[in-house]
Amino acid sequence: MSVWRTKSVEQSIKDTDEPGHKLKRSLSAWDLTIFGVAVVIGAGIFTLTARVAATTAGPAVSLSFVLAAVACGLAAMCYAEFASTVPVAGSAYTFSYATLGELIAWIIGWDLVLELALGASVVAKGWSLYLGNLFTQFGGSLQTSIDLGPVDFDWGAVVIVALITLVLIQGAKLSARANMIITAIKVFVVLLVIVVGFFYFKASNLSPFVPPSQPAAEGGKTGLEQPLLQLIVGSAPSSFGWFGVLAAASLVFFAFIGFDIVATAAEETRNPRKDLPRGILGSLALVTVLYVLVSLVLTGMVPYDQLGPVLPDGTHDGNAATLASAFSAVGVTWAANVIAIGALAGLTTVVLVLLLGQSRIIFAMSRDGLLPRAIGTVDEKSGTPSRITVGVGAVVAVIAGFSEIGVLEEMVNVGTLFAFILVSIGVVVLRRTRPDLERSFKVPLVPLLPVLSVLACLWLMINLTAITWIRFLIWMALGVLVYFAYGKRHSLVGRRADGSLGFAEEELRSTWRAEEESGWVDRGRGAGPRPEQDGSGTDQSGGR
Repeated sequence: MSVWRTKSVEQSIKDTDEPGHKLKRSLSAWDLTIFGVAVVIGAGIFTLTARVAATTAGPAVSLSFVLAAVACGLAAMCYAEFASTVPVAGSAYTFSYATLGELIAWIIGWDLVLELALGASVVAKGWSLYLGNLFTQFGGSLQTSIDLGPVDFDWGAVVIVALITLVLIQGAKLSARANMIITAIKVFVVLLVIVVGFFYFKASNLSPFVPPSQPAAEGGKTGLEQPLLQLIVGSAPSSFGWFGVLAAASLVFFAFIGFDIVATAAEETRNPRKDLPRGILGSLALVTVLYVLVSLVLTGMVPYDQLGPVLPDGTHDGNAATLASAFSAVGVTWAANVIAIGALAGLTTVVLVLLLGQSRIIFAMSRDGLLPRAIGTVDEKSGTPSRITVGVGAVVAVIAGFSEIGVLEEMVNVGTLFAFILVSIGVVVLRRTRPDLERSFKVPLVPLLPVLSVLACLWLMINLTAITWIRFLIWMALGVLVYFAYGKRHSLVGRRADGSLGFAEEELRSTWRAEEESGWVDRGRGAGPRPEQDGSGTDQSGGR
C-alpha cells in the first residue's frame, strides 16, 4: 500500500453523509467570521503591540502588522479556495489528503493535534492568570493555583476548559452564539481603547516613523534559544530600522494565527462554498484593521521609547510595555481595568475555537480510519463528535492544570506555519490534477501567489528558535512511527485501494451495531439508514 495515495475530493464529500459520522450543518458566513475574529483577537493585542513597538520597530509597528497581514492573506486565499472546493472537516489535514498523499496528511494532522492542544492549554493558563489579576485590580484577591507538593494545580485553567467543553458538546450553533456574545465584549473593549486613545494622539510621537537601527540589548538569547536564521548565519540581532520592521513582522504575525481554524468548521456550514471564503477572508480583514488602528493609537499616545513602565534609574522597561502601561502614562488609569476585562473575554473565545478545531481534526482522521473510528461517532441530538470533544477537553485540562508549558508556546507557531505551507502547495497541485472541480473562490495569479505564501511562511519559520525546531522534528518523527504502526494498516482509503474493501465494510457495520447496542445511538430516533443500505435497500458502503 502506497503512503502517497490520495483521497479523492468526491470521496471526501461523500463521506460527510456517513451514518453515525455526519455533522450537523448550522453555521453561516457571519458565524464563521465571528469564529475567526474570536480566535485571532486574544490577549496578544493588549500586550504584544506595545512590547514590539518599544523594543523592535517603534511607530512602524503598524507597518509590521500590514506586512504580517499580507503574509497571512496569501495563506488565507489558499485556505479559502481549498475550503470552498473541499468543504469537509479537517482543514489542512483534509486538503493535504486530497493533494499530497496520506502520509503528508497524517503528518499535518498529527502536527495540528499537538499544536491546538498546546495552544488551548497555554491560553487556558493565561485565562487563569488574568482572572486572578482582574480580582486584584478591583481590590479583591483570588489565587487560581493550589500547591500540591511537587506540582502546582491550576484550577482556574481546568475550570475554563471544562466550561468550554460543556458548551461545545451542546452543538456548533450554541457554541457560535456564546462565541458571538463574548467576542462582542472584547471587540467593544478594543474599539473603546482606539476611541479613547485618539483623544491623546500626538502626530509628533510618530516621528521618526522608522527609528534608526541599533544593536539589540545585551542579554539576548544564545545557543539553541536564538532564532534559527541567526544561528545559521551567525549574525548579531538588531532593533529598529527597516530590519527591525521586518523582524517585528515575524513577531506580530503570531497575533494573526487562528483564522485557519475557520476551515475546520467546513462540514458544519450551511453553504460552505460561499460562506467559508467569506468567513476566512472577512475575519482576517476585520482583525487587520483593528490591529493597525490600535498600533497607530498606541505609538501616537506615547513615544515608543516611553511605552514601558518607569524603572528606578528613570529609563523605561520596553519588555514590560502593554496597552495598560501606555494608558497609565497619559493618566487614564481606569483603562487597565477595561483592558483586563477585554483580555479575559479574548482568551475565553480563543480556548473555545481552539478546542473546536482540535476536535474536528481528530474527527476527520478517525473517520478515515487513521485513528480508531469508534471515537468519531456523532451524537444524534447535538450533531457533534461528543466523545472526541470530551476526550480533547480532558487532555487539555490535565495539561493546563498540571504543566508549565510556556516554553512550548512557539511550537504552536511552527506547526501553524507548516500547515500554511502545505495548503499553499496543495492549491497548485489540485489546480493541475483536478482543473475540472467547481471552485467558488479561486486564488488569483496561480502559481505566483501560493509560491509567495510558501516563501513568506518559510521566512517566518526560520525566525523561530532552534530549540523549537528540534522539538517539532521529534514530535513529527513520533507521528511517523504511529502512522506505520496503526494508521497505514487501518486506513479506509488503503483498504479500498488494495481490494480489502469488504473488511472495511464489515468494520463499518460492526461499528454501527456496537453503537446501537451501547445505547450511544438510539435506534428509534430515526437516525437514518445503517451503513449496509440506504432507504431503497441498496448497499452503499461498497460505493464509498
